Amino acid sequence: MQIAIVGAGNVGGALGKGWRKAGHQVSYALREFTGKNVDELRRGGFDVVAMKDAGKAEVIVLAVPWPSLSDVVKSLGNLAGKTIVDATNPLNAEMELALGFTDSAGETVARLAPGAQVVKAFNVTGAENMAKAHSFKVKPFMPVASDDARAKSQVLKLAEDLGFEAIDAGPLKAARLMEPMALFWINQAYAQKQGLEFAFALTRR
Repeated sequence: MQIAIVGAGNVGGALGKGWRKAGHQVSYALREFTGKNVDELRRGGFDVVAMKDAGKAEVIVLAVPWPSLSDVVKSLGNLAGKTIVDATNPLNAEMELALGFTDSAGETVARLAPGAQVVKAFNVTGAENMAKAHSFKVKPFMPVASDDARAKSQVLKLAEDLGFEAIDAGPLKAARLMEPMALFWINQAYAQKQGLEFAFALTRR
């Protein structure tokens, strides 16, 4: 599958490595074409494309900080008919949720990109776990939410390719539940000193 990741930070970088290892064609859509980060991506064998060219991929993944989300989506141009994965979390400078109860980052993306098939995923665990999900003794789970069945199916498969147990979380508004879960992971990792090498999983009896 052709995947364009918007953002090459910790989350975007880990997702790209994991998907390329699984056999997908991964490129990065960035504002800048020079710099240490870009050089490292190219040395790693990744293509770097202009923001406006991200839409040429089958799936576009948003892995950018919450404050820049609106400008980033606008810079991608017309995204109608495209599958967009929102991996962001609406965190403010105090590491608190900026949205909740009646809205979410996922639903914000849908408003910013009318006509796109928006999927919420890859936001409930740490960046390192994105590329190392296969290393857990029990598969960590990855909820995937969307109003579009075809787009959701695509992303469920992408989650499985990374080594997650992919879970259908329901419609896109389930992002209102998934985004607080991410904050809980962050709180456990840092405030409660669990470290970064844990993830959530489902157990059944």
